Amino acid sequence: MMFTIRNAKKNDMLEVLHLINELAIFEKEPDAVEVTVEDLENDGFGDHPEFHCFVAEVNSKIEGIALVYKRYSTWKGKALHLEDLIVSQSMRGTGIGTALLDEVIKYGHHLGVKRINWEVLDWNEPAITFYEKKGARVMRDWDVVQLSEDGIKSYIAKL
Repeated sequence: MMFTIRNAKKNDMLEVLHLINELAIFEKEPDAVEVTVEDLENDGFGDHPEFHCFVAEVNSKIEGIALVYKRYSTWKGKALHLEDLIVSQSMRGTGIGTALLDEVIKYGHHLGVKRINWEVLDWNEPAITFYEKKGARVMRDWDVVQLSEDGIKSYIAKL
């Protein structure tokens, strides 16, 4: 299988959003995606992009993405967060996921980060196995903590 990994372009965001929605369905959250193509275009491109995205193309169709952004660790310093690594279901097992992860690792190395973080659902054993085979440590004793937009508003209202 021939594929190309490249930096995403603004006009790729419709296909990127399609893959984000595919992941939401896979993760049993089909109605959770609120981001729009316009959000992705505005937030990912311009003078101060919020994220960097790599895409995997097969026959001019985007079949995978890796979306990352910079963060900072009080213990380690510069870090990179891999928000999502998505490969379309029909293309899993073709090497696209490995190639995208390779690109993320090279990007993080180029940025001089001390750590690359991401989350994986505890029931997604194929992904956990994939990441562990690549040398990642899955920290099962940590829990992800989030405050939703409604939670933020409620919190602020109490201040």
